[in-house]
Amino acid sequence: MRNIQVIDGANNCTYSIFQVSDEIFKIVFPKEGQDIEFNTDLSARLSEDDRELLNQELWKSLLDKVNAMGIHGTLFYDLDSKKKYYPEKRDSEMVSAL
Repeated sequence: MRNIQVIDGANNCTYSIFQVSDEIFKIVFPKEGQDIEFNTDLSARLSEDDRELLNQELWKSLLDKVNAMGIHGTLFYDLDSKKKYYPEKRDSEMVSAL
């Protein structure tokens, strides 16, 4: 099982964490070593049916943060402005100064 934190652009964002299977994690983060994804890129590569199934899987796996044992990936919603900081979509390779 893997934990995905979802961050969106809302001022009242709760930074929810979802626990998903390795299979679902691989759908969201398909590249080797990838741990950052943007909803626009995810939506572009998945069919509408697959997006709906993924959304259903995520929402049924909401995890209470006190039970989270690490964060394995971050999914940004409506924050494409952050793409410039993650050109390789790896948190460890974040570009902090542009």
